[in-house]
Amino acid sequence: MNYPNRVIKKGESNKTIVRALQQKLNEVGCGPIDVDGDFGPQTFKSVKQFQATRRDQNGNPLEIDGKVGSITWSVLFGNVTVPVEIETPNEFLKEALKFAVTQIGVMEKPLGSNMGPEVNKYLASVGLGPGQFWCMSFVYYCFEKAAEKLGRSNPLVKTGHCMTHWNSTKGKKILASDAVNNPSLIKPGQIFIINTGGSSGHTGIVEKLQGGFLHTIEGNSNTSGSRNGIGVFRLTSRKITKINRGFIEYK
Repeated sequence: MNYPNRVIKKGESNKTIVRALQQKLNEVGCGPIDVDGDFGPQTFKSVKQFQATRRDQNGNPLEIDGKVGSITWSVLFGNVTVPVEIETPNEFLKEALKFAVTQIGVMEKPLGSNMGPEVNKYLASVGLGPGQFWCMSFVYYCFEKAAEKLGRSNPLVKTGHCMTHWNSTKGKKILASDAVNNPSLIKPGQIFIINTGGSSGHTGIVEKLQGGFLHTIEGNSNTSGSRNGIGVFRLTSRKITKINRGFIEYK
């Protein structure tokens, strides 16, 4: 059974889904529980037992919350049961993503300076000078290049500030809570926004979604997903639940 694109938790009304979940929990030794289609205390306890004894595809412990989101589902039923979205919704996003891929490996010069030939171009595209945080400038630059190639205007907010972009965008917003409950809303080419505290944030471009994890291309990051890293990286381990503002889709 494929992931139903919503979090399965106490009170779930679809008995077919719950029975499949209960049967699988019994099969993997997290029972015995009745296969009755009722997600009550018994099933909740078994889900938590499963989460406490398993790790995700990146080797990290599962969150023990008794809820079956896309990551717990993929560990229980297999990655193939959580569909991978690889098609961008439109040509504009496709071109922006294609350009972003060509920038993977760009590094600051010197490292840790928020400067360098390419980094300075990203910053200049939104009117900023060298030495500033540049994750949002990188995203804007990728979409600017896509717009140039397609001979059209760039609809992104011309800013190097993540939260200003989120607050001012006229693009389609997918709120964090909606994305968690329905991961099928997340598409390649969308921009994710994280609020890292106060008015600070981090951003990047979604490449694909697989097994509950985002594959992203991010500027001003590093291999651990820092918000003030040293280059442009392809990352594969961001959880949907950690994108606390949401996603933006342009057309």
